Amino acid sequence: MPPVFKPPAIPIGVDAPTLEQVVEVARHGAPVELSAEALTAIADSRAVIEALAADTTPHYGVSTGFGALATLHIPAEKRVQLQKSLIRSHAAGSGPEVEREVIRALMFLRLSTLATGRTGVRTETARAYANLLNAGLTPVVHEYGSLGCSGDLAPLAHCALALIGEGPVRDADGRLTEVLDPITLQEKEGLALINGTDGMLGMLVLAIADLRTLLTTADIAAALSVEGLLGTDRVFAQDLQELRPQHGQAQSADNIRRVLAHSPIVASHRGPEDTRVQDAYSLRCAPQVAGAARDTLEHATRVAERELAAAIDNPVVTRDGRVESNGNFHGAPVGYVLDFLAIAVADLASISERRTDRFLDKARSHGLPPFLADDPGVDSGLMIAQYTQAAIVSELKRLAVAASVDSIPSSAMQEDHVSMGWAAGRKLRRAIDGLAQVLAIELLTAARGIALRAPLEPAEATRAVIAALPGPGPDRFLAPEIAAATTFVKRGEAKAAAEQVTGELA
Repeated sequence: MPPVFKPPAIPIGVDAPTLEQVVEVARHGAPVELSAEALTAIADSRAVIEALAADTTPHYGVSTGFGALATLHIPAEKRVQLQKSLIRSHAAGSGPEVEREVIRALMFLRLSTLATGRTGVRTETARAYANLLNAGLTPVVHEYGSLGCSGDLAPLAHCALALIGEGPVRDADGRLTEVLDPITLQEKEGLALINGTDGMLGMLVLAIADLRTLLTTADIAAALSVEGLLGTDRVFAQDLQELRPQHGQAQSADNIRRVLAHSPIVASHRGPEDTRVQDAYSLRCAPQVAGAARDTLEHATRVAERELAAAIDNPVVTRDGRVESNGNFHGAPVGYVLDFLAIAVADLASISERRTDRFLDKARSHGLPPFLADDPGVDSGLMIAQYTQAAIVSELKRLAVAASVDSIPSSAMQEDHVSMGWAAGRKLRRAIDGLAQVLAIELLTAARGIALRAPLEPAEATRAVIAALPGPGPDRFLAPEIAAATTFVKRGEAKAAAEQVTGELA
């Protein structure tokens, strides 16, 4: 039997993790390892907390209640129960289970904050959290419960509940199991485990990884549509893009030019015999729309990288040994960009659907059969595939409505303005899944349209993409073809096929 591949451990130190490290742990099951530097920093801050615990003066989070109950002093003999009660009461999520990769991202990011030495947990607690990740154990976390302030309280509390041996946990195969070595939380540790933006940040990092693939795929799909609809590539010229120096637009236009390079189909209608003055906006403005989405992703990435460098807790142990309350757990910075990305995703899907629709309308497809049907009338071709696209795009427009503009006060008006960043992350994940399906249908449609242009030949790069997609023919069961094309898009296989010819695309 061949050895089972085990990814190398991701080190967790006092410095910020990378986007790629988050994805490795969350999506690919990489183990983690606390560095010696992190363990020293954790121990140093714990000493500060233990000194405050012995003080007769109440200190928030150490010897008091929480939230609106922060003025209540808790005697030493009740503080272990205080931590347990905090976790139990805050693990109040409801609804469907959250995806394993999101929970692993959340846990990795919380552990990364513990490792900074700013939270006051014990080294035993940090190690126990790392052990959960390395054992492939995933606490059950529910869809609803976080307002994104004070951080993702309910989702993080469900993870902390597993740490103390309570609450459902799933193993790497999805089976319900239990934690074998639960721990007992001490002063301040309950708060340290639940006060963070880790859930919404984890979803942002995973979204960035997905959109890096999908944005390039959108350029490839646009190029196939331009070719199949007998559009011109002249509008993508570099000097025209430089007249509007938007970075993302230049990248998208360059991708489209490279995919269309040396296309016999495009060359076939260059010249005076082509009487069309301009292509429709959905073709001509493809780099402007996709480029704006790229620039939005670049901004979101900068916010994510700054948040990865954050040490979010309340109260927090400062570098000079003070313990201070703060508002860094508010999710507004992350919530905003999650919403920005949902807007970009909806618009990118919208323009993709418009290009698909042009293929199916014989009045606008420049000689292709209605609905790209093999025998129009007998066959419906891709008519209903466009319906599916339209249904998804309509849903994406609803998901583009910003969650972060809402706020419902909580905790007896102590927490009177919240970010709803978790909700922004949840809807962005659904939106990205929808975008992948919309792009898949555009690729299927463009591939069929290009095949129907025979004997004209496509560009070498588009031919490489088309080779992996089904061609024209009589009507057949379309749902499996759409599902397979969606997988082709999500796995980056459309991008990889084009890059075999073009080299790495932006």
